[in-house]
Amino acid sequence: MVEMPSIGKRVKLVADGPAGSTSHEGVVLPGAAQDHITIKLANGYNVSYPFDMVKTIEEIGDSSTSETTNLSVEQNQDLPKVTIIHTGGTIASKVDYATGAVIARFEPEELLASVPEILEIANIDAKKIGNMWSDDIRPVHWNMMIDACQEAFDSGSVGVVITHGTDTLHVSASALSFAFAGGGGKPAGRIVFTGSQRSSDRASSDATENLLSAVYWAANGAEVSGDGDAAVTVMHAGSGDGVCAVSPGVGVRKMHSTRRDAFQMVNGERISEISISREGLSHTPVSKPQNREVTKPTKYDATIKIAQFIAGPHLHSDLIEAAQKADYSAIIIHGTGLGHLPIENSNGDAPENDELANTIEHSSIPVIVASQCINGPVDLNVYSKGRNQQEIGVLGHGSTASPEALLAKVHWALSNGKDLTILSENLCGENESSLMN
Repeated sequence: MVEMPSIGKRVKLVADGPAGSTSHEGVVLPGAAQDHITIKLANGYNVSYPFDMVKTIEEIGDSSTSETTNLSVEQNQDLPKVTIIHTGGTIASKVDYATGAVIARFEPEELLASVPEILEIANIDAKKIGNMWSDDIRPVHWNMMIDACQEAFDSGSVGVVITHGTDTLHVSASALSFAFAGGGGKPAGRIVFTGSQRSSDRASSDATENLLSAVYWAANGAEVSGDGDAAVTVMHAGSGDGVCAVSPGVGVRKMHSTRRDAFQMVNGERISEISISREGLSHTPVSKPQNREVTKPTKYDATIKIAQFIAGPHLHSDLIEAAQKADYSAIIIHGTGLGHLPIENSNGDAPENDELANTIEHSSIPVIVASQCINGPVDLNVYSKGRNQQEIGVLGHGSTASPEALLAKVHWALSNGKDLTILSENLCGENESSLMN
């Protein structure tokens, strides 16, 4: 009688199915259904059979038997020095065969061992900040990334690559953009954020090309101007292989939960594209003015709290009041259209709109509006409602930044004693002024 093997065992399985006898090798996962056996194949896909269809199972090892190569390999000292700063995410993940879930646990050494071609592009140093999912990253971690980048530049690195989960990758990229260039300067080298939409054990993974392209840009990309390129993202440009997009950290947003080309521009254009072929990597030319000086980065006050609400039929004044009582430093409301809020009561039957307008007008903390539309400006001069919002103190008119870039900008401004009138200014490529003309 065939016995069910333990989860995590590597097995060779022979089963009778509709197509006859079939053989598979893989690692045992928790069963997809009761009385089923599920194994993960080498190509990254899973296969399941009712256990009564299984003819034979042979255990051939544990999932943990594979060895990883240590980073202590000999490197080419003539290549540009690049530091990989590891925070976690899908690009640095593998399957936990005890649960079947993808977990963040790659060490920097394992990451390099999985893509040895990196060592042909750059002389690699590595620093581990943590193994975090990106939705767990807070402003204190932005400061850790800022310090790690500056330490890398001070040690001679021409660029850094920050491996990061994709869900908030663009938020951290915005935060570092303002830290290094919000005050009018620029970093001493290239800062590149990259991640992957699909874990490295899947056949459709984008991890390898994204990482190769990110290291290539960190080592060989265009000189940093500080205008949109203080920190960039490097991710797949399309659903196919062979091209990765270099996008401004303050101008890109994750627009899809699973597609490899999830990162798309908001109110702007990509900086460059990196082509990957058998002949090597190359990028499209970039021309940006070089009129900024290299400066030390600024930091974020991790005690600052910014509340975020969504405008619509369920936005009420008690939310604004609660944020004030809880000592939040500012409020960002994702408004409709051009940045509108439900503050008018033309029919006389929506007193909550009057209450909201009154609470905003007398708010003890700044109230800022972003646009739910993502693309397009916040323009509070077009309709009378927008002008009314400005009269009661709502800020944000003239911003063309994504909501995430605006969030980072507000936090940076409050952390560094800046007046929030700068929200309509273009500090480091976040505001496309032509949209307001």
